[in-house]
Amino acid sequence: MKRHTILSVFLCMCLTSVALAQKSPRYTVTDLGTLGGTFSIAYGVSNTGWVKGFATLPRDRAEHAVLWGIGVKTDLGTLGGRNSFAYGTVNDSGDAVGASETSTKDPLREDYCGFSTGTNLTCLPFFWGNDIQEMIALPTLGGNNGFASGINDLDEVAGQAENTTIDTTCPYTALQNLPVIWKKGQVQELPTFPGDPDGAAWAINDQGHVAGNSGNCTEQFHALLWQNGTAIDLGNLGGTTNNVVFGINNRTQIVGYSNLPGDATYDAFLWQKTTGMSDLGTLPGDVSSGAFGINSAGHVVGGSVDASDNERAFLWKNGVMTDLNTLIPPNSPLYLLEADGINDWGQIVGLAYQNSTGDFHAFLANPTREQWAISERPKVVLPENARKLLQQRRNGRFGVGLKGPQ
Repeated sequence: MKRHTILSVFLCMCLTSVALAQKSPRYTVTDLGTLGGTFSIAYGVSNTGWVKGFATLPRDRAEHAVLWGIGVKTDLGTLGGRNSFAYGTVNDSGDAVGASETSTKDPLREDYCGFSTGTNLTCLPFFWGNDIQEMIALPTLGGNNGFASGINDLDEVAGQAENTTIDTTCPYTALQNLPVIWKKGQVQELPTFPGDPDGAAWAINDQGHVAGNSGNCTEQFHALLWQNGTAIDLGNLGGTTNNVVFGINNRTQIVGYSNLPGDATYDAFLWQKTTGMSDLGTLPGDVSSGAFGINSAGHVVGGSVDASDNERAFLWKNGVMTDLNTLIPPNSPLYLLEADGINDWGQIVGLAYQNSTGDFHAFLANPTREQWAISERPKVVLPENARKLLQQRRNGRFGVGLKGPQ
């Protein structure tokens, strides 16, 4: 039987009271730590409190997928290579998905996982079964590489996988990369928008609705919803490229980001069937934003970026985008850079900057009954080396490519 041990004590379900819901919530913040290195990030949090992401090992010599619970931090290991990461959502059983290097060289010398340029190891999608405590490789479409990015409570998995056809839209030798879902370990190809040779499925809800995008090797032209195997174009915010999806909830509301007219900047969007794609804007003074997670109440989290690429986490609720840093204790040692996941109890996870050390750590923000005055915290201007490191490790966020993290 699957373990369901991380339950309501962690969640504080009492936070659903009407009194709290009517106020702007405040959050206490927990630093989730690393595996001994200086970097970690959390991408998803389940309604039962499981958190997943990845973290670096001592001396940052490698990075591994991680599953966090109450007092538990599990290194998920790899499929034989040095590195792995768990991306996207985690389900209520604590089952997770991601991608891992293997020990096998890629025949075409691709660096699909993007962990360490020059190793050219094959990269395989994986399913982590929390009940069996094991990482299992998922099949591709006959190609060498793949990447799993979303899972629902039925253990249906969304992702992307290579077939055996050379992708002529790539500036290097590579195979076509297509959106897929895995059911009971069996891979099923999803159609791209007509004319697009590549695609990626990023998220899946409990109805089996899948969200993702398609385009060519280097650009994403269409944000898509797959229902009953049919690809539905979600539209755009006026740009022609960079239409990328990251999250879907059980009401089939979808979030991501899309280029604005002129393709110079991009904004977070919320798509729903009744209204289509809506621009969520940015935080004041910023130029771009991306939405990375959504819960069943339609609350959205993401990151907003200024012209110098300094990022800060946001919560979008009832039509208002708020800097998440204004909702945490003003003396917090963490500055919240990016919010990547939110569950139905309002818990938020993502990436934070440690002011004292300059390290990047995964965080968990818990709603609290405590109240304090909302005030602007000075925006953290990252050192140049830290900004470059963050750009390298965003793994499928701003500037994502269909081949997965680069």
